[in-house]
Amino acid sequence: MNTDLHGADVPGLGEGVSEAPTRFRYVVLAMLCSLSFVLYLDRVCIGQAVTHIENDLHLTKTQIGYILSAFLVAYGLFEIPTGHWGDRFGSRGVLTRVVLWWSAFTVLTGFCWGFWPMMTVRFLFGAGEAGALPNAARVVARWFPPAALGRAQGFVVGSTLVGGAAAPPVAQFLIHHLGWRNTFVVLGLPGVVWAVVFYVLFRDDPETHPSVNDQERQLIRKGRATGQTVEHHAHVPWSRVLTSANIWLLGFVVACAAATTYLFFSWYPSYLQNGRGVTQDASAWMSSMVLTGGALGSMIGGWFCDVLVRRTGDRRWTRSLLGACAMGSAGLAMAASVNCNSPWIASAFCSWACFAIYVQLAAWWGVVSDVGGKHVGAIFGLVNSMGVPAGVASQILLGRTVDWLKSEGQVGRAQWDPAFYVYGGVLLCGAVMWLLINANKSAVEPVGLRDSSR
Repeated sequence: MNTDLHGADVPGLGEGVSEAPTRFRYVVLAMLCSLSFVLYLDRVCIGQAVTHIENDLHLTKTQIGYILSAFLVAYGLFEIPTGHWGDRFGSRGVLTRVVLWWSAFTVLTGFCWGFWPMMTVRFLFGAGEAGALPNAARVVARWFPPAALGRAQGFVVGSTLVGGAAAPPVAQFLIHHLGWRNTFVVLGLPGVVWAVVFYVLFRDDPETHPSVNDQERQLIRKGRATGQTVEHHAHVPWSRVLTSANIWLLGFVVACAAATTYLFFSWYPSYLQNGRGVTQDASAWMSSMVLTGGALGSMIGGWFCDVLVRRTGDRRWTRSLLGACAMGSAGLAMAASVNCNSPWIASAFCSWACFAIYVQLAAWWGVVSDVGGKHVGAIFGLVNSMGVPAGVASQILLGRTVDWLKSEGQVGRAQWDPAFYVYGGVLLCGAVMWLLINANKSAVEPVGLRDSSR
């Protein structure tokens, strides 16, 4: 029998024990999923407001590109330290602080009056959001057995895209009724509520949580190697980490994904409105459809990856082939979308691309947990931050390219479509890199100290 997400049918657990395992880990998972939802709701809502901000603040698309990228620059700078803070001091306090921080700067976005104030606020907003996913990865690694990590992580990542999918129609509704400035004020409030609830209910260590019984603790420990649990104050072996081929390959893969996903997060509503002549309301629903594809990909990808690993017993090729096939199909879908005249059909191809990107991202999370070991928070922050330069370049270059093609006399889709072929090619490069990743090789432990069985 196999360990599943529910902890059912686990041999050696419950035999001769009358008390069933508690399920507080599901409460933890629900808190992480709601965190992820709010995270992307606040992050993606600006895409629907771009046209209003551009008009009200008299900004060019190049300037908008810099504003959108300010978030990512801060996100990259602070991911590693906030991930390490979680490893060292515990995720409870770190997550509470970062959620309150980014919620405050979501509200302050609505009070900006020009280019530089907006740049500053979005930079500080990114500094707050940087701590969320590294610490969420750390919490999942501590609260779920290894056999259930992929699905648990899939739900967390999938919830980000549920929030992202909800953001365009929710933001458009609020903009229509309240204006873009008050929209940011309203969207900053859910994070404050979440931070209070999380701080009251959560504890970093399931071993000491009063709502977790011995049977659930045994279930969480099931299949976990000795010393795999994250420890406070542990020293990260950076020299070993930075010479690991897996680290750089994982960073390259996430960079290829980030270049495209930030098109969907930030620019896609503007592309539909300015390039394809779609109304603001219709662009909200099309953008939501694209990100819904990503949400489904996260959830299905995590479950499917776990099933394949369990059935084949091969972590390396199962995850590598799944990642390569998914990312390759995403690249082809991006190119196909350009050749569709119907904006709905084009968005359906982009929805598949987003779906496939997040299928491989679920496998990517699994590999990061495998190679990161007890330093998973810091390692996640490191490799995820490697996607930042690609995301920054993507948003700035797209804005500059559209302005340049406009100055050359191009109109409509001719200003936007060439970029989609570039995004497709970048994704195909990521597919090739997936074939070189080996989940059996730790990035933090010397060769020979970790079981490398397949």
